[in-house]
Amino acid sequence: MPDGFRDDLFEPDRKELGEGPAYRFGLDRREWVAAVGAGLLVTAAGKVAFSAGSDVSEIPPSTRLHLGEDGSITILTGKVEVGQGSRTEVAQAAAEELRVAPAELRVVLADTSVTPNDGSTAGSRTTPSTVPVVRRACAAARELLLRTAAELWGLDPSQLEIQAGAVVKAGERMSYADLAKSSRLTSTRDDSVPRGVPLTKTADWAVLGRSVPKARAREIVTGAHRYPSDIVRPNMLYGCVLRPPSYGAELTSVDLAPATRLGAVAVRDGEFVGFAAKTSHEARNAMTACSKTARWQSGPHPSSEELGTLLKARAQTSGSGRRGPRRRERGDVTAALARGTALARSYEIPYVQHAPMEPRAAVAEWAEGRLTVWTGTQRPFGVRDQLAQAFRLRPEAVRVIVPDTGGGFGGKHTGEVAIEAARLAKAAGRPVSLRWSREEEFAWAYFRPAAAFGVRAALTGNRIQAWDFTAYNPGTAAIETPYDVRNVRTQYFPCDAPLREGSYRGIGATGNNFAREVFMDELAVAAGADPLEFRLENLADERMTDVLRAAADRFGWPGTESFGSGRGTGIAAGFEKGSYIAICAQVRTTGDRVEVERLVSAFECGAILNPRNLEAQVEGCVIQGLGAALTEEIRFEGGRLLNGSFSRYRVPRFRDVPPMDTVLLDRTDIDSAGAGETPIIAVAPALANAVFAATGERLRSLPLRLSRA
Repeated sequence: MPDGFRDDLFEPDRKELGEGPAYRFGLDRREWVAAVGAGLLVTAAGKVAFSAGSDVSEIPPSTRLHLGEDGSITILTGKVEVGQGSRTEVAQAAAEELRVAPAELRVVLADTSVTPNDGSTAGSRTTPSTVPVVRRACAAARELLLRTAAELWGLDPSQLEIQAGAVVKAGERMSYADLAKSSRLTSTRDDSVPRGVPLTKTADWAVLGRSVPKARAREIVTGAHRYPSDIVRPNMLYGCVLRPPSYGAELTSVDLAPATRLGAVAVRDGEFVGFAAKTSHEARNAMTACSKTARWQSGPHPSSEELGTLLKARAQTSGSGRRGPRRRERGDVTAALARGTALARSYEIPYVQHAPMEPRAAVAEWAEGRLTVWTGTQRPFGVRDQLAQAFRLRPEAVRVIVPDTGGGFGGKHTGEVAIEAARLAKAAGRPVSLRWSREEEFAWAYFRPAAAFGVRAALTGNRIQAWDFTAYNPGTAAIETPYDVRNVRTQYFPCDAPLREGSYRGIGATGNNFAREVFMDELAVAAGADPLEFRLENLADERMTDVLRAAADRFGWPGTESFGSGRGTGIAAGFEKGSYIAICAQVRTTGDRVEVERLVSAFECGAILNPRNLEAQVEGCVIQGLGAALTEEIRFEGGRLLNGSFSRYRVPRFRDVPPMDTVLLDRTDIDSAGAGETPIIAVAPALANAVFAATGERLRSLPLRLSRA
């Protein structure tokens, strides 16, 4: 492996994480003295810990599990719930090891003053990373409870069992609540907690592996649940922020007097200009009045019509480090390309927006120099740190609480709305709620990167002899081919992009897999082979083979596969984040319109923790992929967004969802991986390949548009 090249470098996708806080505000003299007098602060990651007896609010944030004297069981994790089912999954994992029903547990998520720091809720990491940690903590707690009961009864632990939240022996039981009151347990030091307790084997699962209803589903359906945008604090104001008229515009002057005459709080701090009032309407009236006085300086900005050419022209061809160009090669690609039948193609994808149902929202409140923010984010501890940087506070002086949030899709990693709400609350001396409008969410949240691709390959018969893949700007997730090729060159070039960009569901894999899987179909045509059989012949990965065969069998491949008839089928597959997806699609074309008639997905992510939730994750991911494949693209010109609303940026509606069939492969011999991202990566190429089968027209850019009317 070349120097400076590591496996983890192939994911510079999360570009938003390199931005730092959205603002860094000025200090007055008193704040400056406090900041420089804070001294050295050293923090350490929280460890797996167990606590009994004390109140949950008083336990340290390293604690993973709390057992109350009333028998209540609380599981704590820094992960968030954005609709993907993490709250339910964590409850199942804990219930499995504690031998209780999930409904008997309380799960506390994402409160930086209470929960452990489990990192971002991103990259499908909750299942493979956090769930095992929760299980180990609960298994250790179960063993400790068993040993404590054995001591109290004067028996060997092997003579006892744990059933339904109690330690039992013949004719007697000692509940967890009884044990929580024991001095032996409440005085237990952390170093006496059992280590290395075996987890329940997959074959013995009684809670995991089963479909458990989603936690808090009733509150969500009935409207009782309070999302971040629903949080209300006493004496609260509502805020809004003055935004630039175009990308890259810089504020030169603004008069805040019109806002103060309207009774609003108005503040300018560097590039930040915000307003707070008793209602959102009054705050926006104040902002509108001041916007008429604002003067901006702006420069030229490119158009979305020239994206592919622009990205290649702006490719960073030199430099080093995590954000520099990447190259990996094995074998002799140049020689192999010269020997076989060569094919070369180019592909493009546009910017797309995450478009969550709940735009960014935050409520901020200051008290005695400490800041509390309720917000919707996938990175509670990252946002806490951004707030601390923006206001020059110690991290422990900032508390971020994340109520279950209305969608994220990788788009809520940054804390700009939290920082804005906090700045307004500081100026007002009262709590402030700030909710971005839909237009703000479209224009000022970051986008999935636009990208361009160049792919070359050489064939000998049905076998790929050389593979040369170059990607400009998408990120590097799933950039390496999963196919069995001896001579491979993979290159990635980051670009000086015209819009703010960052993580998206599946991150760079959505673009990389689109280019690869459409090109695989083009190679199959060049070889005169069936697209499915061509893939199978060039695969050595058993798991990829299995999902392809499962999808094809359920679909009845090839089904309707005819050129020029207006109806066709396509197939695509992919691997990312420890899981595998294959999709078969059937489409019908009329003029320039593509109608999806049927989709069959086969998905495998190791051992299945909750079949119903997994199926929902796969199908939701596929539906989101329909939008990115068929209708979604961000258009801009002159530094302005041209389609920043749901009326002009079309996401899938209910009527757009075709009949869907999902095959779940349960590999109980493989550790569980996440499912929130991988299914999306096969949607667009499967549809593009089906369109080719229907029309003979090869579409190499997204969204898919037929040239004939």
